[in-house]
Amino acid sequence: MSAFEIYIYYVSWGTDGKFRPVLFFSQKGQKVSVFTITTKYETKSDKIKANFFKIIDWIQAGLSRQSYIDAKSLRKIPVSLLQNPIEKLTERDATRFISFLAENPN
Repeated sequence: MSAFEIYIYYVSWGTDGKFRPVLFFSQKGQKVSVFTITTKYETKSDKIKANFFKIIDWIQAGLSRQSYIDAKSLRKIPVSLLQNPIEKLTERDATRFISFLAENPN
């Protein structure tokens, strides 16, 4: 596993759930830190949109639609819950995302 790889993760709530892409950020032991990725942007409030990072090279990242990283959604999950990586952020998007995090600390 390396930083900026995109994996699939099953997010569940109650008796339901769905598979979602997540951005691998770091690993400590058997836990990994990931950011959720979403396509839902237009209907969000400006306050929420301010936390979303637009992936420019979303096709190269293996995503099917314009997608955004929710920079406020850092989750720690067991590494065993991640499925094989789809792809990885391009160097351009990875560099932009690091800058975005620096400019918008949690």
